[in-house]
Amino acid sequence: MGRHMGNGELLPDALVGTLKDSSALLGKANALSERLKADGYLFLRGALPTADVLAARAEVLHRLAEVGEVAEPESAGRWSGTSRRAEIAGDLGAFWKSVTSGPRLRAVSHGGGIHRVNAEILGAEVIGQDFLYLRAGVPGNGTDLHYDYPFFARRSDAVVTCWVPLGHVPVEQGPLVLVEGSNRFSDLLEDVRALDVVANPGKRAAFETKLRPFVESRRSRLLTADFEPGDIVIMSMFVAHASLDNHTSDKSIRLSFDVRYQPKNEPIDERFFGADPIGMTGKGYAELNGAKPLGQSWHQR
Repeated sequence: MGRHMGNGELLPDALVGTLKDSSALLGKANALSERLKADGYLFLRGALPTADVLAARAEVLHRLAEVGEVAEPESAGRWSGTSRRAEIAGDLGAFWKSVTSGPRLRAVSHGGGIHRVNAEILGAEVIGQDFLYLRAGVPGNGTDLHYDYPFFARRSDAVVTCWVPLGHVPVEQGPLVLVEGSNRFSDLLEDVRALDVVANPGKRAAFETKLRPFVESRRSRLLTADFEPGDIVIMSMFVAHASLDNHTSDKSIRLSFDVRYQPKNEPIDERFFGADPIGMTGKGYAELNGAKPLGQSWHQR
């Protein structure tokens, strides 16, 4: 892996480790479940069809190129430095919803491959939330550290987050990063369980502390990897995570998505299901950073 940047500063090598690859456990449901419970995450290399992931990547890049945000050639995935999204698309929320509804993207996010993996891990028939968090990140600072529980586990603790890189995503592009052992930080988890972001919409759920002081104070490490198409990270609601900074010099766009899965027999959170899911704030896809023209915001996870 290359240099790691977080919150605008270079992270010492001693504070960064590599995610544990659990792909050898595929086909061993009990072992996968136990490792998820122990570590709070599963990193599975090559668990999804590579061709499908690359097709989804091309589909998204083409849509961004249509509004002037991707330079030629599209396949290189480099930011043009400009945007005509507002001018061409008009309704930014509707535009982003249309991008996230692309058939090739949905074939990955809600297709047979991701269903099979989640069903094996959760030991049940599963359902994926319809609301898809597509991330397109240009060079800049990453996302603040947080747990997913306050956002997505209001109906069931059995929900998991699936993070999927769309293509080759090296550390320089600012991929997902987890805090090792954070699923056992009992003092923080107690506060996380007590936080209701719906009842307290003004309450900040992300930590104010930056990555380096946080992991140093916990005597922990940040875990990440150079990701390849077909890789997937599955996280419980109780593992702290963020994204590193995209510090590429060639304006590479980091593409990824995250989506939540759960056992089909568990209660669902209606905010994230249906043809027009309302999302966290009731604004649907318009609430996402991704709905803003590239360069006006930074990605999440």
